[in-house]
Amino acid sequence: MSSAPQSSPSPSIGSLRERYGPRYRWLLLLSVMVGTMASIMSSTIVNVAIPDMSHHFLLGQERAQWVSSGFMVAMTVSMLTTPWLLSRYGYRRTYVGTMLLLMAGGILGGFANNFSLVLIARVAEGLAAGVVQPIPAIIILRAFEPHEQGRATGIFSMGVVLAPAIGPSIGGVLVDLFGWRSIFFMVVPFCIASLWLARKFVPVTAPGGTVAGSDGIGLDWRGLLLATAGTLCLLNGLVALHGGTLQEALALLAGAAFAIAGFILWQRRLGARHGGPLMNLALFSHRQFAMGTIVSAIYGTALFGSTYLLPVYMQLGLQMSASLVGTILMPAGLVLAVTLAIVGRLADRKPTWLLVSIGLAILAASFALMLTVGLGASLWLLVTWAVLGRIGLGFILPSLNLGSMRGLDKSLIPQGSSVINFMRMLGGATGVSLCGIFLEWRLSAHGDSLANATSSPARLAAFNESFLLLAGLCVMAMVAAWQLREPAKAAPAEGH
Repeated sequence: MSSAPQSSPSPSIGSLRERYGPRYRWLLLLSVMVGTMASIMSSTIVNVAIPDMSHHFLLGQERAQWVSSGFMVAMTVSMLTTPWLLSRYGYRRTYVGTMLLLMAGGILGGFANNFSLVLIARVAEGLAAGVVQPIPAIIILRAFEPHEQGRATGIFSMGVVLAPAIGPSIGGVLVDLFGWRSIFFMVVPFCIASLWLARKFVPVTAPGGTVAGSDGIGLDWRGLLLATAGTLCLLNGLVALHGGTLQEALALLAGAAFAIAGFILWQRRLGARHGGPLMNLALFSHRQFAMGTIVSAIYGTALFGSTYLLPVYMQLGLQMSASLVGTILMPAGLVLAVTLAIVGRLADRKPTWLLVSIGLAILAASFALMLTVGLGASLWLLVTWAVLGRIGLGFILPSLNLGSMRGLDKSLIPQGSSVINFMRMLGGATGVSLCGIFLEWRLSAHGDSLANATSSPARLAAFNESFLLLAGLCVMAMVAAWQLREPAKAAPAEGH
């Protein structure tokens, strides 16, 4: 089209940088930060409303967890499409489209009168959240100098975690006052703000400053279908391991293995033909990136599993109200924001493997120490262990993506960001299901059920065993994190 887009008088990244000067890269980061805050808030805040929603729709625990798991599946799979969408439509159109979809999902969920519509709304929100979340890392690694990237990541992460830090507190109060529907409407003002910022600061070009759609490569629909089928079979297979028959579970898990194998073979074939695969397997030839994806997958399992488990534990295990749960989690979120700002600066100077390993060790300790909390324990003990866990997260978040992707060629950065986020969310989707299944299994083994009105020592024992599972996963991730160390350079031979 010959005329400039009406959405902005300065749509290219060059003209925007010229107009706003050196501060432009920070304004661009702020713009995508607001949208990412909205997507992360929609991911985590709904957990506070699950008990109230379960009561409203008369849901069992397994169906209720699909409010979280359905979102996670959609978010996980859609992350693989981000590089193609950015290349085909550019930063602005991709970003604006995701914000409109996220806002539509929030409005639909808030007005839903049956559980099927709630799930559709959550899937829509998940699709939007998955596309938007790899974008900030792409911007940081392309727009900022290497010595600024840790600080930019720390500041961005600090802003993003304020949403889930403050969100559950506000959300808990809203659930108590207005019911679960109010949770869905919380993302709407963030989406409106992000749309306004996008019109001013987000360029229309694709990564690298190229014209959107210039490469002419189509979306890898076959790969996307295989990835979706594999993810769905994996999660349903995990659920069937506990709630269904063994034959059903084995069939689904075999289907997942078949779909994943087919996905890998198809990506390899498409990559060899330069056909634009969803996942460029050449990324895994970089040792640090390959190890980083393993850490991300295990870490995602523990992180999102705990995000699901903690509110359920506090409400159904310790018999707390939703608003009190949010109040307890707020100090932990604020401490996380401060930790991120500090560790972001360290990430520019200290080795990635060290910061990530420290964070995983602290996170594992926080899960193990939850065993000291009981029905008669002080609230401050619970707050302390929650804060400790968030300090651990603060060490991991700014370091892991940067350390994994810094060695990549700039042309691989969009794919790298998409893949490492995909692996973390695949672990996360598995973690939510795994925690729900493991908890139900341990409750049954102890002779209790979450359907009972009051808590008991048996119920707390089941929760404690679930926290030990998460601690063990963090220890496993530490082993992979040690492999993030850069290989020692060979000393020059003497006499030459």
